This record gives sequence, C-alpha cells and structure tokens, in this order.
Amino acid sequence: MTSSKLHPARRTALRLTAAALGACLLSSCASVLGPRQVELPLHKLQSSLDKRFPINERLLDIFDVQLTRPQLSLVPDQDRVALAVDASVAPPFARAWAGNVAFSGRLYIDPGRAAVMMAEPRVDRLQLGNPDAERQLTRVANTLIDTVARDMPVYAFDQSDLRYAGVQFVPTRIQTTRTGLLVTLEPAK
Repeated sequence: MTSSKLHPARRTALRLTAAALGACLLSSCASVLGPRQVELPLHKLQSSLDKRFPINERLLDIFDVQLTRPQLSLVPDQDRVALAVDASVAPPFARAWAGNVAFSGRLYIDPGRAAVMMAEPRVDRLQLGNPDAERQLTRVANTLIDTVARDMPVYAFDQSDLRYAGVQFVPTRIQTTRTGLLVTLEPAK
C-alpha cells in the first residue's frame, strides 16, 4: 500500500513519528560526537594577534605609548604565553624612547566570546635604551600592560569552525603545548 492510499490521519501520524525520530537522531549526534580537540599552532595564534596591533595608549595622562610588532611564544611548563613588542614611549616635551617590552600572561577560554583570552599579564623585561627612563617606567609598566593585555583575545574562533556534522560546539578547556594550544571543544547544550 502506497502512502497516497493511506488514511490522512495515519499519514499525519507517520510524518510526526518520522519527524520525532529525526529529531532524536540529531540530538543524539551531539552525544555520539562528544568532545573534540583542536590544535591551534603558534603561527595561527601569531596571525590572529598581529591583527590587534599597533596599540596606542596614554599612560598616567603623561606618556604616549605605542606598541607594535608582537612576537608570541609559548611557555608550556607554566601554562602561559609570552609576548614581546616594540615600544615607543613619548614623554611630554621630550624625545621618544624606543625599545621593547616583554610580558607574559595566563590563558583562559571565554566560551561566550568563543575566544582564547590572556589574563594576569606581568612585565618580564623593559628595555628603552635609557636606563633612567627604564627605572622610572618599570614601576608603571605593569599598569600599562594590565590595561592593554588584560582580557585580550589571543585567538577568536570563527563560528563556522565550531560547527561539525550539524552540531554546534563551544570551547571549554585549553592546554599549552610546545607547538601551540590544544583546545577542547564540547557540544553546546
């Protein structure tokens, strides 16, 4: 007997049953797929970070600071990343000091922004080619880096990267390796 010869009520019941079965299968895909791990190599993180620079900030309403050319590296044994940037600090009515600043931070996942973020930044090295300026600015450099780098996205996922086999995933955990980051993605609930 073909579906055209079935009673309309029976045909409707079959369609509803098929729809319910399809919905069950789709919802079970998320549990079948389970968590996935995605590796983000250093070059991909560097490329993402390059888009956020240069950064121009005013420090203590006195110094104009420009940070350029970020160079990211990994510190897997401390589960941190290190960032070295070229720095230019211009005091009022004086010639700018140029050099570099190196700082590091702890990484965390912000599931709402689908991004790998930097927290707890701290200055590891400040070199401006002017020892007097370096001594004066070392005290306030952590304030600058905290302003610039706290909750800075190191990498933001594209929403299409978080969809697999019709299931939406969210980043939940992160691990620093020698060559990049290992991010755990879990099906969205």
